[in-house]
Amino acid sequence: MARSLGLEFASQTDTGLVRSHNEDFIELSPAYGFAILADGMGGYNAGEVASRIAAGVLKKALEEGLEQLRKETYTQLGNRIHQLLARSILQTNTAILEAAHAEPRYAGMGTTLVAALFHDDQISIAHVGDSRAYRLRHDELVQLTRDHSLLQEQLDAGLISPEWAQFSPNKNLVTRALGVGFDVEAEVHEHYVEDGDIYLLCSDGLSDMLSGDEIRSILTDNRSGLTDACETLIRRANDNGGHDNISAILVAVRAGEMETQGLFGRVLRWMT
Repeated sequence: MARSLGLEFASQTDTGLVRSHNEDFIELSPAYGFAILADGMGGYNAGEVASRIAAGVLKKALEEGLEQLRKETYTQLGNRIHQLLARSILQTNTAILEAAHAEPRYAGMGTTLVAALFHDDQISIAHVGDSRAYRLRHDELVQLTRDHSLLQEQLDAGLISPEWAQFSPNKNLVTRALGVGFDVEAEVHEHYVEDGDIYLLCSDGLSDMLSGDEIRSILTDNRSGLTDACETLIRRANDNGGHDNISAILVAVRAGEMETQGLFGRVLRWMT
């Protein structure tokens, strides 16, 4: 049987110092071991609508899909989870498009998204756009997602240096988002987890305001207090300008008893 690992969740979202309202939206499902963060975009508060639809529809789709997996006899769980995430995000994208079609003032609304789903000793991370996932392990911070953005394409092509990237006028131009077309493709990857890992999901309002070193320092200084770490990340991003909405989800992997895993995790371990 796989080693028993527990999960601790914390999250916070803030309007920031410049925006008039918050278009970020967060959903957590500790019982099923996943977290979702959406960063909306569009006029007339449409970004707020898009992110709320995205997080809500995806949460429902994942919980229903995971519940169905629980009832089935299956092999290659990782592949099934991967497929579930990709399929559920397509369903989410369709829901946003249909809502925009039904309400003309929301035409053109969209949202970026990042989601993390823990299963057994792995994490599956799906993202669309420039909302990010990071992992802190043994005091080393690693970015697990690669932005779907024009700036990232310029960096990959060597057209701009990392040092100058922070000053680029193309900083927030994404090349993928939910709600802008029917053929959106989520990027999904799996990683093994270890006891002591801390995972951060965040909107670009946080990652644009804090360097990797600042994020690492805050997480290592608040390793045992995720709520304090969330609050510090938000406060520091505002201290550095708060140019956008700021959202953070933290998930810590703790060694623990199977009773702490939530329904889906316990059933998976029993079947394994």
